[in-house]
Amino acid sequence: MFSLFRPSMIALAVSTAVLPSTFAHAQTQPNTDLKAQLSKEIETIQVTATRRKGTVQEAPLNITAVDNDVMKQQNITDLESVSRWVPGLTITDQGGRESSPIIVRGLNTNSSERASDSGTVATYLGEIPLSVNLRLTDIERVEVLIGPQGTLYGAGTLGGAIRYMLKAPELDYTEVQVSGDVFALSESDGQGGEFGAVLNLPLIEDTLALRTSFNHYTNPGYIDYNYVVKTPGVSKPDIDWNNSEEVAQNITQHKDANDESITTARVSLRYQPSDVFEATLNYFYQKQENGANSISQYQSLASSNPLAEKVGKYESAYRVLEPNTQEDELLSLELKVDLDFAELVSATGLTDYEQVGQRDQTDLLYDIWPGYADFPSFTALTDDTSEVKNLTQEIRLVSKTDTELNWIAGVYYNKTEGSSDDREYTPGLSDFWGGDITNIEKDLEYLALGEYNNKEQAIFGEVGYAFSDKLNATVGARFYEYEVKSLSGAVTPLYSGDISNINQVPMELVEASDNGSLFKFNLDYKWDNNIMTYFTISEGFRLGGGNGVMSCPEVLPDQQIICALPHEVDYKPDTTTNYELGLKSTWFKNKLHLNIAAFNVLWNDAQIQATTVNGKAIITSNAGEAQSKGIEFATRAILTDNLSTYLTYSYADAKLTQDAPALFAVFSEDDYSSEEIAKYQPYYNGEKGDRLPGAPKHQLSFGVTYNTDVLEDKLLTINYGLTAQSDVITKVGLKADGETLAGYAMSNLSFRLAGEAWSTTLYVNNLFDKYAQTSVRRDKSWAGEGKYPELSKALPDLQRVYGHYVTTPRTIGLKFDYQFEL
Repeated sequence: MFSLFRPSMIALAVSTAVLPSTFAHAQTQPNTDLKAQLSKEIETIQVTATRRKGTVQEAPLNITAVDNDVMKQQNITDLESVSRWVPGLTITDQGGRESSPIIVRGLNTNSSERASDSGTVATYLGEIPLSVNLRLTDIERVEVLIGPQGTLYGAGTLGGAIRYMLKAPELDYTEVQVSGDVFALSESDGQGGEFGAVLNLPLIEDTLALRTSFNHYTNPGYIDYNYVVKTPGVSKPDIDWNNSEEVAQNITQHKDANDESITTARVSLRYQPSDVFEATLNYFYQKQENGANSISQYQSLASSNPLAEKVGKYESAYRVLEPNTQEDELLSLELKVDLDFAELVSATGLTDYEQVGQRDQTDLLYDIWPGYADFPSFTALTDDTSEVKNLTQEIRLVSKTDTELNWIAGVYYNKTEGSSDDREYTPGLSDFWGGDITNIEKDLEYLALGEYNNKEQAIFGEVGYAFSDKLNATVGARFYEYEVKSLSGAVTPLYSGDISNINQVPMELVEASDNGSLFKFNLDYKWDNNIMTYFTISEGFRLGGGNGVMSCPEVLPDQQIICALPHEVDYKPDTTTNYELGLKSTWFKNKLHLNIAAFNVLWNDAQIQATTVNGKAIITSNAGEAQSKGIEFATRAILTDNLSTYLTYSYADAKLTQDAPALFAVFSEDDYSSEEIAKYQPYYNGEKGDRLPGAPKHQLSFGVTYNTDVLEDKLLTINYGLTAQSDVITKVGLKADGETLAGYAMSNLSFRLAGEAWSTTLYVNNLFDKYAQTSVRRDKSWAGEGKYPELSKALPDLQRVYGHYVTTPRTIGLKFDYQFEL
């Protein structure tokens, strides 16, 4: 594994050198005693992940916090760059078009395609669950809790929880901040940029304050779509590529097609009329627009495909662009009341998510029926839309009495409503076939409608007892119940005909409900004020539900049908149990932190991404039992008054511990002989001992920061960071044509010059312009290169869907920020 770390494999994202925040504070007043500032201890960062205020080193669990000062120093702008700091956390960057998988301790069953489940990590904006890859602007800190957090945080925290903590409005001073960034990518013809502004304004001194922020980010893109049809259904997608006239007539090029634009805005009102009561009202908005997917078909096409030798490292071979727009909104109200014996907290949140997108669906239809290729201008594309609304209410009491006993008690309610409308179009096909076809829309080949309604409610609590100044114990529990309902239907009107109205789509209802309990036990012992050991047993769970695919009829029709067999209709909830032993220590007058944790996570009924036998629709299934065990290590140190360093390492061995028959496919006796089933079926089954996909076993990050006084009263900070990971597999146990993606390492470098109220930063991400594959879309069978050629998809010489997400090319940029205090 360590052979990966040779210089030729260095690069990605942000520097992982942790800069103690005392250094960052020194930047605002460098003309004071710089040496005194630099010789201070590592700053103590306050966190609230345990629902009580405390420091990272005091919390008896595996938690990492990255605060605003460190974000500025290390050029941290999104969750992918945060993950470089956190041992045990993996985020596979799939570009803005897709939701990058968040994986903790290797607890993952999916590594590509659209995620069909809610993931093993829950993300929160403050107190409210919100699944969004947030641009980190005007953020106080990001807290990452590693390990199941089911007792305090509920469903979705199988692997952990991530909390974005917004900066609260300040009641006693007016502040204006502006920031900007201009950057270029080595594989892009354009330039990217970012501009942000923050206003903090007391409306009634010490009582009422307003904080508002705006940020706009643009990325020029780096994947070229050079083989897009000019007019779907008219232009020919597969032509003589050596005939320049034919190419010019049918094909258009889109340079840097995977461009990205993110607009983020926030308004907060804080009201604190006394020390007893406080209310904060937040409105948050983020809109993300993506021009195309960030997938390269370099060396991913069938050798028989005429494009196989033409597609470069940063090129896509899709026939149509795959744009997408996503909008997230949050309205929340947080109330705090000091009851003397306890603090009462009420958190209410309303969220709304909408998305609309387009995909190239040609290859999927080729595989269902090769006869589509008879139409020379055949191109299929989707128009998919969805919306999710969520209501969350939590009320909790947190004890304040200074005794051996402390406690937390609360109630929780969550309601999620969602809908989707996915349509596939085959432009020009109706006219090519001729005949009078009754259809909802012309050339509408497939329509899938879905609605779902999930409700979860719970009571939870924790009780802690201090047996002595050194020994503490905490037990916690969560008792929950939920019900899920999904209504779905699908039709193929191009074949079926006589479907003139969307109300004619037959709908099927799937319902499920369950209840259960989660438990937590924690024991910590403080050897002295600087060394603590802890032992934790904690549990997490995730809701089950329906897949939103209509059940198959008893007799399948001859034409295309997308439907679910009985075992594909729904999926069960899954649970995790985590056993963890940890050490947290502080040395040399708080100039060295050394933390280590060993864990063993048991995963029951692990949810996994699969596809239906009929129609290859993406669904969620259950893979039986799995396990992840390993270690996580993190250290930071102030070596001299000017030099600090950071090092993390994690190892996670994640695998199935129980056979999972028919995990990827079921071979029917109607289609295959008994000899063929005996040969093929094992390759599509999950087996005990199979490695889980999507995350490396080994991860390492190293960073170093050097500070010095220059130009008499300015502070120069130089950061270097290295991140490295071992190989990743793309499917459980490399079954069903899974593959191994090689490990890689990447470097970053930045120079920051700061005055009292300003700073400017020159940075280089992916210093050596490393090209690596990070995850995959589909598999080799779509290019006719699967393990069993006879099971490869139809028409591999025309297929273009199989490809890889790749690392972002070298990025060079210049940032600035300025702060006014009025």
